[in-house]
Amino acid sequence: MKLLYLLFTVVTIMSCTSTEDSNTVKLMTLDPGHFHAALIQKTSYEDIDSTVDVYAPEGPEVNTFLKSIDAYNSRENNPTNWSVNTHLGDNYLQQMISEKPGNVMVVSGKNSKKIDYIYAAVKAGLNVYADKPLVTDPDGLKKLEEVFRIAEENNVLVYDIMTERFEVNTGIQKAFSMVSSVFGELVDGTPENPAISKESIHHLFKYVSGKPLVRPAWFLDTEQQGEGIIDVTTHLVDLVQWEAFPNQIIKSSEIDMLSAKRWPTILSKDQFKKITGLNSYPNYLEKDKIENDLHIYCNGEMNYTIKGKHAKVSVIWNYTAPEGTGDTHQSIMRGTKSDLIIKQGADENFKPTLYINSKDNKGFESKLNLSISELQVEFPGIKAEKISDKVWKILVPDLLKIGHEAHFEQVTNNFLKYFKKGKLPDWEIPNMKAKYYTTIEAYKLATKN
Repeated sequence: MKLLYLLFTVVTIMSCTSTEDSNTVKLMTLDPGHFHAALIQKTSYEDIDSTVDVYAPEGPEVNTFLKSIDAYNSRENNPTNWSVNTHLGDNYLQQMISEKPGNVMVVSGKNSKKIDYIYAAVKAGLNVYADKPLVTDPDGLKKLEEVFRIAEENNVLVYDIMTERFEVNTGIQKAFSMVSSVFGELVDGTPENPAISKESIHHLFKYVSGKPLVRPAWFLDTEQQGEGIIDVTTHLVDLVQWEAFPNQIIKSSEIDMLSAKRWPTILSKDQFKKITGLNSYPNYLEKDKIENDLHIYCNGEMNYTIKGKHAKVSVIWNYTAPEGTGDTHQSIMRGTKSDLIIKQGADENFKPTLYINSKDNKGFESKLNLSISELQVEFPGIKAEKISDKVWKILVPDLLKIGHEAHFEQVTNNFLKYFKKGKLPDWEIPNMKAKYYTTIEAYKLATKN
């Protein structure tokens, strides 16, 4: 009996340990060439093991990543407690797959390599937490379909980091679009006046965590980073789906690409040096050089229908932002009763601001005020300021405006929730497929001529 009791105790302890382990994330960061990899660790998490294994080639990119983690650990306010094991060398991917000290691979770097990294990870039974975009060309899209099939077989998650879902004005815009008394229904729209549109303006030279961001030169190579129409547009296409069709499964067959175009941002050699810290262009950028300037196709626009609704997405990359500004986002959702418009121009002091433009003034204000009170649970402290007879500005408390870098904590907590459940929402994977189908269709059409 004593032997049986001892055996039962050991099995129980092992079972408990196994349950704890299954709910704890142990990160392995692979080839962290983009600063987003570090931003994931700007915060410590109760459900993520504080020891992280980094597999990467030796060089300035991994060194920058490690310095960022050291800075987060040593900062005065809310320091993190990460411990990093480094595995540096040419065979970093094979070494990670062979050793597997963790259960979640984080990848944020060269987009051209990303889908192959992800494929290798899911085949080895690893979960994937990846910066966008997962694919940059039609061949990558085919591999992504296979990735999702293998991930389902191996019972692992593949999740791309959609931080823009957590921008507060976007969240409020989505919430109002679901209030029929205020918004009505999303109109069908036209190519000239789409039902939903998104525009994003980014900057190649910027500050991150209070310091000038030094980008690797390959970031400016569209063969390695991908063109703008398939990179940042990933966020915008995702928001179109997420806002216009919340919790709905979207099929690729429900998307029709109508038009797409791309154009270059032109950088001088001095601007290139300020962005990368390099005095000369690497050989792989010679193809993009005209005279002594770089012409980089990082701008793009697409017009398409999704479930019969017209959508427009555009992304622009400038060299640097005007003083006191940063990356900006514009968005319009057109409803039968009102339009929900996010602006971020000079009148808004370059801060995202949501306006509601009524199309029917009869009783609209009382309905708006009622919806404001109902939305206080999710967005405490928001108010509506009347600008004119038909226009209201939504005032958002500073407490809710946490900024882009803090969104990485929010999306990571979301991933942890899904990791514990062992599954994503039913619509997430089909909509990821539809999202990347959309960006690749736009890329194919824009580069056709």
